[in-house]
Amino acid sequence: MKKSMLYLVALLAAFGLVAAACGDDSSSTPDATTTTTAAPAPTTEAPQEDDTAMGSEEMPETVVLAERDCDEGRDTEGIRVAIVAPSAENDLAFTQSIVDAVDCLTGVTEVAITPGTFIVEDAGVALRQYAEDGFDLVIGHGSQYGGLVQEIAPDFPDTAFAWGTAVNTFGLPNVSAYTVASDQGGYVLGAVAASLGTNVGIVGPIEVGDAKLYVDGFRLGAEAGGAEVNVVYIESFADVQLASETATGFVNNGADILTGTAQMTVGAISVAENEGVLWFGTQSDQTEAAANGVVAASQVYRWEVALQQLINDLSNGVLGGQSYEINLENGGLGIEYGNWDVPDNVIQLVNTTAQSVIAGNVVTRVDES
Repeated sequence: MKKSMLYLVALLAAFGLVAAACGDDSSSTPDATTTTTAAPAPTTEAPQEDDTAMGSEEMPETVVLAERDCDEGRDTEGIRVAIVAPSAENDLAFTQSIVDAVDCLTGVTEVAITPGTFIVEDAGVALRQYAEDGFDLVIGHGSQYGGLVQEIAPDFPDTAFAWGTAVNTFGLPNVSAYTVASDQGGYVLGAVAASLGTNVGIVGPIEVGDAKLYVDGFRLGAEAGGAEVNVVYIESFADVQLASETATGFVNNGADILTGTAQMTVGAISVAENEGVLWFGTQSDQTEAAANGVVAASQVYRWEVALQQLINDLSNGVLGGQSYEINLENGGLGIEYGNWDVPDNVIQLVNTTAQSVIAGNVVTRVDES
């Protein structure tokens, strides 16, 4: 079966899988759920940054996105958007998810991104510089940047700021937040994993945010399908070597399915490829990270569902105060299959499980109370 991008859209009566594509008409992008509230490139080379490292003197390289995959070009009038992100723009994970998304936005004249700002102090320099340079919307794409946004936004009351994954706008009129129900697609993938294997190893980064949601959702879905699941958080988003070692430990103990989240998973994916173990990805399509059909499927974040609504609100004079979510129901989460002949029963399982998740018939999150 040829690889195809299939998005789950609940508004269809039969809940079919819809091939997603970004177009020139902004109305083709579903609205995000809105409420008012008061990561390295895909290689096996491990980054050398310390998770707690202090800032460096030089500002990270800024990459201007001149080409777009899903539009003929930037609009002649509109919003100037700047994004600061923690890892490489082609990391097949968290940062690439937003890079791919901004290529689908309408009403935008320019997009600039500063990737690789793993060191928080560097991100602060970049965020402030973009505001000083007159960008209309400045985004800190990472939950670690919340404190920076809270500190910098009041200094630029006419500039809109946003950060994710989060829901807190700090009560500031020019700050928005965006988040993802990654547990939902995680549960769907977990159910599929349990239909293809019996022993699952999950390589988690740090137990926070969308990473924790995904891990919890995948675990619950796989366990509901009868699989044995083991989870290890390596306490780093960037340690490729440790992710590789953890994945190797899982395989040595009988794992026939692996998954994980964040940019460090390239190390775990390499183990899956070498050992012939199926991999399930998240954030971006990770098919290209391994050959031989090792990547069974990926949950893909379609941030444009949230960001387009944010852009529209900004165009209407709303600088902030909103929180946006992408999920299965609004089309902000999709499932993309890898390079393998996907059995009909797997496609059916994806459909029925997603319907159950959207209907609230299954538990996808761990109750921390």
